Amino acid sequence: MATATGVDLKIKRLQSAIETVLRGKPEVVKMATVALLADGHLLLEDVPGVGKTTLAQAMARSIDGTFQRIQFTSDLLPSDIIGVNIFNQRLSEFEFRRGPIFANVVLADEINRTTPKTQSALLEAMGERKVTVENSTYQLPRLFLVVATQNPIEHHGTYPLPESQLDRFLMRLRIGYPDADDEKQILLTAAQNRSVDNLDPVLSVEEVLECQARARSVRIDASLGDYAVAILQETRRTEYLSVGVSTRGGEMLMRAAQSLAYVEDRDYCLPDDIKRLVIPVCAHRVVVSAKYTSPLKRSEEAETILGEILKNVEVPL
Repeated sequence: MATATGVDLKIKRLQSAIETVLRGKPEVVKMATVALLADGHLLLEDVPGVGKTTLAQAMARSIDGTFQRIQFTSDLLPSDIIGVNIFNQRLSEFEFRRGPIFANVVLADEINRTTPKTQSALLEAMGERKVTVENSTYQLPRLFLVVATQNPIEHHGTYPLPESQLDRFLMRLRIGYPDADDEKQILLTAAQNRSVDNLDPVLSVEEVLECQARARSVRIDASLGDYAVAILQETRRTEYLSVGVSTRGGEMLMRAAQSLAYVEDRDYCLPDDIKRLVIPVCAHRVVVSAKYTSPLKRSEEAETILGEILKNVEVPL
């Protein structure tokens, strides 16, 4: 596979552009790029004010495609997302007015502040890249990425996402607070207007699709398949998880591993690729058992359990 030249260089430029507005979080930016190249949707979960929306907007504006932002609220309706049939008096017939879901990149801001009925409007769109309205089906763009943000479920006024919708997200990331030096720089440069709105696109839609195809060609040794299966099976055996990782979750893990190798300029996957991705790809797909008692927040328990599983599964040489 080619080194970071041509289209590959633009992946580096994409990360650099995002890092100009999200300082001190290179690993988060890298994982977000991996999600994009793996053709998967991204869920950003963290406390307010640490850069979730900034990261999502920076990704969207760095791609020269269509972009829509949906602010999820308690009174948002499914038709506000998908669209609605409107009667055209001139033509004496109904016509479909497309909603904001018909875009290359859709920012679903604070997705868990709306009701489950409205959340479910995204299910078909995220899973099958199409929407159905009154028996008519409409295809979404070939490049279709949902970047959703949510506050931890312990916060007031939130509705937990159902397991079926969580499973549609390739990856869940947490940004976290910056360290002292980075936070100091953020505060000192706040007046310089380093706004997301000032970002210029560095990738076209066609270039993103090309990079996705290249990532899919990254080689995965059979031993890595055995390693991934061993991890999946352990999530189904442990008494601390009432629901383990599904086969689809395993497929997403392998796809993300290919994209991580591509981002790091390799045409082959390493065991460490899978190990690094298990928590961001799998933690939101499992359900913690009542047998597991911990002082941790509910959203962090699954990550701790998966971390213990990784310690106990033998890594292929």
